[in-house]
Amino acid sequence: MSSAETGLTAHGLVRVRRSTHSPVVTIVGAAVLVTLLTIAPWIVPAEFATTLTNFFILVIMSTMWNLLAGYAGMVSIGQQAFVGLGAYATLYFALEGVNPFVAIPLAAVVCGTLAVPITYLLFRLRGGYFSIATWVVADTALLIIGTIAFLGGGTGRLVPGMQNLSPSETAHFSYLATWFVALIVVTGTYFLLRSRTGLVLASIRDNEVAARSAGVNVRAARRTIFVVAAAGCGAAGAVLAISQPFVQPSAEFSLQWAAEMLFVSMIGGLGTIEGPIIGSIIYFVLQQSLQQDGVWYLIIVGALAVAIALWQPRGLWGAFRARFHSELLPVGYWAEKPDVTT
Repeated sequence: MSSAETGLTAHGLVRVRRSTHSPVVTIVGAAVLVTLLTIAPWIVPAEFATTLTNFFILVIMSTMWNLLAGYAGMVSIGQQAFVGLGAYATLYFALEGVNPFVAIPLAAVVCGTLAVPITYLLFRLRGGYFSIATWVVADTALLIIGTIAFLGGGTGRLVPGMQNLSPSETAHFSYLATWFVALIVVTGTYFLLRSRTGLVLASIRDNEVAARSAGVNVRAARRTIFVVAAAGCGAAGAVLAISQPFVQPSAEFSLQWAAEMLFVSMIGGLGTIEGPIIGSIIYFVLQQSLQQDGVWYLIIVGALAVAIALWQPRGLWGAFRARFHSELLPVGYWAEKPDVTT
């Protein structure tokens, strides 16, 4: 469909647009941003590059969680299962002689493949039961991984293949790997939501009963999104294992990952591509500014989450989009009201 179309109503012509601004602006801005972020390790301090690496890992995770909850209506509190499995898949391939960076897409494939049989168990449940079941899956994966001596058991193991790199090379390559994975995840999510699958997800989100009545295979659509989200979180776990090359169960399967995914998606805006990015920026600004304040950091972050949930449930970017009818990465349509003359 073209970026702008018109239709006739009783009051005149209605103009339907993908975006309220020229796509050229978005393309040029994106090109400049991609270039700057690609060369960032060579133009910013090493500490800031490390912060950016952690930021992109969170963007990957929260984008996948938002795809699940914001578009497919599946609230998971167990996505850390695939983060941990992605990290351990990377460790396994590295132990078998595969370059850790080459293992990143392999880890994503492993997690996506494991997600398929898991859906046949989880999709028997709905609502809160589904959410709790995802947590059970994560804890089960944690316990199983902790019993495998080859992978270090409960104490963990160092990822081989990284020791030949200098500290600066490790930081630079880890950053680039994380940045490129984040770019692929966000871009892939954008094109997925602009596709027919995106229209199906929108119909399910707006009215699942009506979508089923119209012939939409809701279960198949949700299974597809669950597998995609699992693969994305697996890729996040893979770059996490590379950037912090000592892999251990308690860190990779930590519930903290699920809490951060939920927080940044809710703050930024569920059901938007930009929301997890905006939320991640806010989270890292708060973290860097308040981490020295101890318990006050947790109090302020928690209070912000409660305030947004109560007074702006669509999130900050959701509220901005509704007010100004503007999107940086448009996936929906805006209908301009026709001019009515008497």
